[in-house]
Amino acid sequence: MANSLLITGASQLLTLRGGGPRRGDSLSDLDLIEDGAALVRDGVIAAVGTRAQVEALPGTRGTEKLDLGGRVVLPGFVDSHTHLVHAASRVEEYQLKIQGASYEEIARKGGGILNSVKKMRAATADELKKRALAALQQFAAYGTTTIEAKSGYGLDVPSELKILKLHKELAAEQPLEIVSTFLGAHVVPEEFRKKADGAKRYIQLLEENLLPAVAEHQLAEFCDVFCDRGAFSVAESKRVLQAGRQWGLAPRMHAEQLSRTGAARLAILLRAASCDHLEQVNKNDIRALGKSDTVATLLPGCDFHLGLKKYAPARDLIDAGAIVALATDYNPGTSPTLSMPMILSLACTQLRMAPAEAITAATINGACALRRDKQVGSLEVGKQADMAVFDVADYREIPYYFGVNQCWMTIKRGCVIHAAKESRN
Repeated sequence: MANSLLITGASQLLTLRGGGPRRGDSLSDLDLIEDGAALVRDGVIAAVGTRAQVEALPGTRGTEKLDLGGRVVLPGFVDSHTHLVHAASRVEEYQLKIQGASYEEIARKGGGILNSVKKMRAATADELKKRALAALQQFAAYGTTTIEAKSGYGLDVPSELKILKLHKELAAEQPLEIVSTFLGAHVVPEEFRKKADGAKRYIQLLEENLLPAVAEHQLAEFCDVFCDRGAFSVAESKRVLQAGRQWGLAPRMHAEQLSRTGAARLAILLRAASCDHLEQVNKNDIRALGKSDTVATLLPGCDFHLGLKKYAPARDLIDAGAIVALATDYNPGTSPTLSMPMILSLACTQLRMAPAEAITAATINGACALRRDKQVGSLEVGKQADMAVFDVADYREIPYYFGVNQCWMTIKRGCVIHAAKESRN
């Protein structure tokens, strides 16, 4: 007999049924069920409805039961942009930022991404793994069940492969789902900057050495590029992403963060899975994203941590019909948070998104950005039983209590992977 679990006692069950991606008005459609319940068989949702409807189904009598005590349930968060594996914080740069140094000024002094590269190359795989495992436990504690993880802090063949192999190991050894992305084109590493045609030579290394190895060992699904001032140009980014596609890696992009480069238009042209950041997009970019299937992933944690006043134009993107997603951008330099609830708070206060829109952007639309919307991101029959249970009376209280973790339980494929030690009961 199938391994079954009957979950009841949800005061509000946010199913987000109806598929993705969600655009415009549909971003607010949570398909909320009061006094909700779900039947799970072998880690997959077999039924969703009111408690009376689900309990009346044949085969539920004698099933193991989990009563959530009137709490709010939603799909587990899908965090579609993280830099999971890194060696250390960049706390030494934090005070410089507070004192007014810009992101680019810090980078010119050897800080920023290149600082993380030095630390990454010096770290052992065991040290990196231990740090990443601790982070994954924290992701789960905040209600996240699926994450994307990028390389990009190695920037040489052994270090990039070290990161990507760790993604694979971590995915096999702990419950969170990890979707791996190759970000070899994060910035040009120090040793190539000193050479004539350094960027060109580094791209050749990616094409001739790294991408074949990534494909051979099946270490990533996506290829990403940081297309911006101080990183890679549109032409260079196009070359890397086309090379990645030849090796079976779907494109995604860091786009229009520090300056408007045309990266978002390139992402649309290449039918990238997502283009992320988007603080500097213009009206034409917004219109084009509204007509495209490329997900516009917004990362307000980065703007918040850097103390920037300009956030991505979420309302304009939503009004244009773009597929808007939210993610943490967890990384040691510009967004050291693992909390999707905090990202929801920032989305509501800074991006002026309604709580329902923010939850949709952090679940089903995040799943679309990872091309996982048939498996995760909503609570409907046939999908993985991935749930986040919050100890609140109303789903809008999740972003309302900013900086406070109200996640009471996290369930991945029908198994409890996080449970709070204390509760209101």
